[in-house]
Amino acid sequence: MLITTTPIIEGYRIVEYHGLVTAKNVRAVNVIRDFFTAFRDFFGGRSASYEDVMNEIQSEVLQEIQAKAEEGGANAIISLNLDFENIGSKNKSMIMAFVKGTAVVIEKMNNKE
Repeated sequence: MLITTTPIIEGYRIVEYHGLVTAKNVRAVNVIRDFFTAFRDFFGGRSASYEDVMNEIQSEVLQEIQAKAEEGGANAIISLNLDFENIGSKNKSMIMAFVKGTAVVIEKMNNKE
């Protein structure tokens, strides 16, 4: 399945639109991870543990949206948008990912067109 953030895919034409597909994932971040992240916030630097969680969430929502598009008969998703939000209070952090796109059926164009 082709997935793109653009509304068109060069060399392909859209032959059917199957509409909006979405997926979301909310993950609690554990106390130990929050504790060590507080040190990173103070001293600066990247938080590998948060990045790992975000990578896991991203993989899961992309798999979910792809499955939904395939179930609806699509072979591509265009105009994909993936957003992350940090939600919760100071003591209870959660990371949310929301992905949306348009499920479509595409076919390769002939060079003669």
